[in-house]
Amino acid sequence: METPQTLKIAAQGEREIVMTREFNASRALVFEAFTKPELLRRWLLGPPGWSMVVCEVDLRPGGAYRYLWRHTDGKELGLRGVFREVTPPERIVQTERFDDPWYPGEALLTSAFSERGGKTTLTVTIQYESRAGRDSVLKSGMERGVRASYDRLAELLASNVAGGTSCVRG
Repeated sequence: METPQTLKIAAQGEREIVMTREFNASRALVFEAFTKPELLRRWLLGPPGWSMVVCEVDLRPGGAYRYLWRHTDGKELGLRGVFREVTPPERIVQTERFDDPWYPGEALLTSAFSERGGKTTLTVTIQYESRAGRDSVLKSGMERGVRASYDRLAELLASNVAGGTSCVRG
């Protein structure tokens, strides 16, 4: 079993958050887990109690995506955006806007996947429209949800990598 890796979250510049996490899997598998709805539904859930009820991905520059989560208490959280750049298995650039915004405006996410020695370092840089928006996200406790999701992703990757199969079969 993979030892838990440390999620690093830091403010950068005036309007950015940078999140870094290493996964014990090839970048092709990590990229696949980030882009295939059947895999996203298994790990991109945030804290316990949430499920992803809508996961639509049109993975191409100009293509849209839509996620909708539902909590056991009935609360819903929706998110949508557009892919600006898709370079498998290296990089994804996409916009992000929540249906019920909890920070002002739209964010721009750049996910970079780099592999070394069979391990992949994921670096997600999120640029907000303002410093106040960025700071409100940092204070929101979002780290808890990101950590829970990335821990589930690590488990998903470990279960499939251990068997020597693609994530799709897991």
